[in-house]
Amino acid sequence: MRLKKVFSRYSSVDMPFIPIVLWVILICIPFFIGCHQESKVQPNVPPEVSVIEIVPGDMPVVFTFVGQTHSSHQVEIRARINGFLNKRVYSEGAMVKAGQVLFEMDPKPFRVQLDQAEAALAKQQAALEVAQANLARVKPLTELDALSRKDLDDATSRAQSAAAEVEQAKAQVESARLNLSYCTITSPIDGITSAALQQEGAYISAQDNQLTTVMVLSPIWVNFSVSENEMQNFHAAVGKGLLKPPAPDRYETEIILVDGTVYPYTGWVTFADPMYDEKSGTFLNRASIPNPDGVLRPNQYVRVRLKGVIRPAAIQVPQQAVQMGTKGHFVWVVNPDDKVDPRPVEVGEWHGSNWFINDGLRAGERVVVEGGLGLLPRMKVKAQIYKEKPVTEDRG
Repeated sequence: MRLKKVFSRYSSVDMPFIPIVLWVILICIPFFIGCHQESKVQPNVPPEVSVIEIVPGDMPVVFTFVGQTHSSHQVEIRARINGFLNKRVYSEGAMVKAGQVLFEMDPKPFRVQLDQAEAALAKQQAALEVAQANLARVKPLTELDALSRKDLDDATSRAQSAAAEVEQAKAQVESARLNLSYCTITSPIDGITSAALQQEGAYISAQDNQLTTVMVLSPIWVNFSVSENEMQNFHAAVGKGLLKPPAPDRYETEIILVDGTVYPYTGWVTFADPMYDEKSGTFLNRASIPNPDGVLRPNQYVRVRLKGVIRPAAIQVPQQAVQMGTKGHFVWVVNPDDKVDPRPVEVGEWHGSNWFINDGLRAGERVVVEGGLGLLPRMKVKAQIYKEKPVTEDRG
């Protein structure tokens, strides 16, 4: 009876203690398991990096400039005489051939001048005939002493003077004939015409009035300027052997139109001005471009791409491989033992998504492209070949 009371007393008092104990045990089990697992030594896993192998090679270098088109032969059409403009014969903006009539001026005053000159010539020729006949009579009489020596000299002088007057009259006829021909104004070249600057019926002065312009379209010139800094940097790179110009300075020229399309015909640089333009701070250059279809017109702005320069044995790496440190640019190089070391490099120009390396890398070395953040000198890495991601076109 006493035992039963004792049991009932403990059961009524201590029963809530059992769930608490069980709960504490469940909480502690993961802790002991974790401590057991952490007691095991974890191996050091080398970080994965993507690398490229340096393979030098000759790389073409393209220089881009802004250019403006100009006619390779442009002629201002002007009148050579003073007079009234009778007619415009050509169609404004049309192509014309050399010798094609563009304008006609009033020829009547110049026909009159030609008639007067021809009449004066006929008169002088008649006077010459009389003088020559008189000389022919005087000469034998002088030999017979029938006339004095002075008479012969006078007859000879009159004949020579008459001959000179004839030559002068002939020149006047030729001048009048030229002036009459100038009434018909023709194009001296094949080309395209501009608008007429004078209207029919206007009085034209040979000194002041321009009538129109004729421009050759093929070949067409493209002028572009190279700054002083660009010129100096180019010559410095050539002197260091970083760039190799074409021989003999024959630069192929490609034209990019305003809409971004490539013009189908390429040309060559034909002129480089040795004189420095102090006003613009540039050197003038000119390329000659075939333009058989007349697509390019004078005064257009285009982009000029010069080809022919080679960067010999060039080394280039993706831009993300180059990092900036306290002492300048550097890359991570993976050694044969798969350990990395930082390598200072001298960077050159950008080439697409890559960067030219002028100094600091050699053929066959492996350079980290991806995974370079967090690396430390002599850290062992797991290298894999870098796969370049496709570049998407940005049309703005």
